[in-house]
Amino acid sequence: MARLQRLARIVPFTILFIVIVLALKLVDLGQALMQARPGGAMVAAAQAEPAPPAAPVSQVSVPVITPAPYEPAITPAERLLLQDLRGRRAQLDAREALLQQREAVLDAAEHRLTARIAEMAELQSRLEQMETARKEHDEANWVGLVKTYESMKPREAAVIFNEMEMPVLLAVMDRMKDTKVAAILGVMQPDRARMVTAGLAAMRTKSVTVPDHAG
Repeated sequence: MARLQRLARIVPFTILFIVIVLALKLVDLGQALMQARPGGAMVAAAQAEPAPPAAPVSQVSVPVITPAPYEPAITPAERLLLQDLRGRRAQLDAREALLQQREAVLDAAEHRLTARIAEMAELQSRLEQMETARKEHDEANWVGLVKTYESMKPREAAVIFNEMEMPVLLAVMDRMKDTKVAAILGVMQPDRARMVTAGLAAMRTKSVTVPDHAG
């Protein structure tokens, strides 16, 4: 039993010794092979001799490599798509040009219409001024005629009014003072006086009545 115990202690040391010996032999064998290869001595010498100092970075010339431009390949489908896009672009440009032409025509028409409206407005203003001047002139004539008949005696005026046309007579007497009208009607022919009274009443009623637009 004691012998077995001694063997158990000796075997690990024996194995470790054998492994070390084998390792040393493998190292010697590797060096021999390196020296036997062509250039092996040079490698060994290179390993033995110290490497020369490296040159400064500023003195090292690094060649500049310019990469060639990359041109991706275009597939037939992509080429068709590009052609279609160019065609659509041309259509859009043509449509935009047409719209610009139409817009220019519309602008010109609008300018002409605006100028025409301004001319019509100016013409209307002048016509209104002429109408106002005409009314003022007519009213001045009526005022002068009324003053002439008001300055006459009632019988003298009645003689003239009995023969005057009814529209003119009504226009004159409507502008006269009520006292003068009453004095003249009192000496006019009865039938003529009644007609003038009815006509004056109709004129003054019409002028104060609000027109009925419901019907």
